[in-house]
Amino acid sequence: MLSLLGIPVAQLFGVSGQHQIAQTESTAVIKNIRARLIKMGQLALVTAIVTACAAPVTRQDENQLEASELGAVAFDVSCSTEVSEDFDQEIALLHHMQYVQSRTAFEQIVQSAPDCGMAHWGVAMTLFQPLWPSRPGPEILQRGWEEVQLAQSLGLGSDRETDLVNATAAFFQEPESADWRLRIQRWSDGMNQAYAARPDDIETAVFYALSQLAVGQYESDRMEYHAHAADVLLKVYEQEPAHPGAIHYTIHANDVHSRANESLDVVRSYGAIAPAVPHALHMPTHIFVRLGSWPEVIEWNRRSADAALNFPAPDGISHHYPHALDYLVYAYLQQGNDRMANSIVEETLAREEPFQGTFISAFHLASIPARYAVERHAWDEAKAIIPATPSSVAWERFYWAEAISWFAQGLGAVHTDDMEQAEQAELKIIELRDKAKAAGEDGFANYIEIDRLVLSAWRAYGAGEIERSLELAGAAIDLEASTEKHPITPGAIYPAQEALGDLLLNMGRFKEAYPAYEKSLVTWPGRFNSIAGAARAAREAGLEDKATTHYQSLMAMSVEPDSSRPALLEARKFLKR
Repeated sequence: MLSLLGIPVAQLFGVSGQHQIAQTESTAVIKNIRARLIKMGQLALVTAIVTACAAPVTRQDENQLEASELGAVAFDVSCSTEVSEDFDQEIALLHHMQYVQSRTAFEQIVQSAPDCGMAHWGVAMTLFQPLWPSRPGPEILQRGWEEVQLAQSLGLGSDRETDLVNATAAFFQEPESADWRLRIQRWSDGMNQAYAARPDDIETAVFYALSQLAVGQYESDRMEYHAHAADVLLKVYEQEPAHPGAIHYTIHANDVHSRANESLDVVRSYGAIAPAVPHALHMPTHIFVRLGSWPEVIEWNRRSADAALNFPAPDGISHHYPHALDYLVYAYLQQGNDRMANSIVEETLAREEPFQGTFISAFHLASIPARYAVERHAWDEAKAIIPATPSSVAWERFYWAEAISWFAQGLGAVHTDDMEQAEQAELKIIELRDKAKAAGEDGFANYIEIDRLVLSAWRAYGAGEIERSLELAGAAIDLEASTEKHPITPGAIYPAQEALGDLLLNMGRFKEAYPAYEKSLVTWPGRFNSIAGAARAAREAGLEDKATTHYQSLMAMSVEPDSSRPALLEARKFLKR
């Protein structure tokens, strides 16, 4: 029988002695244990208990999963009591950003309770993803507008519901317009009014915080929006520590450089309240990446990727799967574990089924091979990357994703002295940047431009234009510093500050290269190539103590004693002296 602190769990939590905690234990008992552990503050023990108690989730278990293992939501919808429990579950799925599943479930409520106006609101809420790079097209916008109108025409049971529906209606109104930023602003304004009227209502507060994060992406004082959202969510978490939205959106609020150390207990509790939801298993690693905690990034994303295969999208493998795999590749590369990184690349390529046709899938299908080649400085591999593959992806819609492949190819070309190919790659990147701008995606255009400037800096260096090279690298650094990391990516394919360090190292300007790497590590702690660059620059500059520190960091971080990475070979040789 499972025990906790030496006491049988069944006894500790009042479970009948006739029932042992095993894989056949009822879901109700497991949820009870989790809830009580959370209330007791024993968050560190929750995941272990759930792992020991819960049966592995398979596709056959999806209905059971939807009925449990989602956290605690009590929306108190005004519809019939027969659908209220289902409604709570669908709101939980929405907070987990399982948008497709949530939509299907809300549609089922519409069928079973056609007079439930809030079910139509629920459908509408799944049709846009405030923090994701996806954008609803005209048909989706029209459907969302029709759903909120149905919700209003059927009648709503409270002023709270009216305010929530009106805020969503503000997003979908004028569906013929494609202005995403304006829609997010209108929704945020509506949620401001709803929250001002009922700041103590949990669901209103959670959606309000989400709207603050969404609109804050476009504001110069973005950090203030993040801090405010985090404060609102912490109050909800203190009331209900198993609320999926409170935990999930807190992670998003802290997924910025200056807040990564905030509320780590909340971050780690996410997998405990939803141990089989792929996005719940992945989200904490947004913070672990910023802290350079690679073992945690690997553990959580492996579980997330496996869980994602149990939640296929209507058009293919869920994008939660490649999302987790990209983070896995990134973490393994930071450990110098090229063998395991390669196994993830091969796992991705081995999938015969199509991937969900979203920007998220496209981004990771481009970034995984690009990251694997560029981080290893395998320039022939990078040069051979073929952009816009696989052909099943609608690349014409995903400018930033395609640009990543051209960036990797261009870097490979410039490092193998194929300046003509490098120039052609930069021209393609410029074309994709301009298309993103024309489409109103200024944020994506900035990410593309950062990479373009880095590639251009290396092209200038290859042409002997030393000062021009450093000017371009400096411009890339300035733009990168003013542009927060997008949550879709674990990190840049090639950070601008690290690129500057590499350029200076190649120029033999070791004393200037060292601080460039140090600055890179402030933003990207635990990054293998920045640590390796700092060690090399320090060694060549005669900074023996600093070189020792960085080489020791590399050795401590590496889990592959037989790795052939040049930096690890250097570290072993240097530290043996």
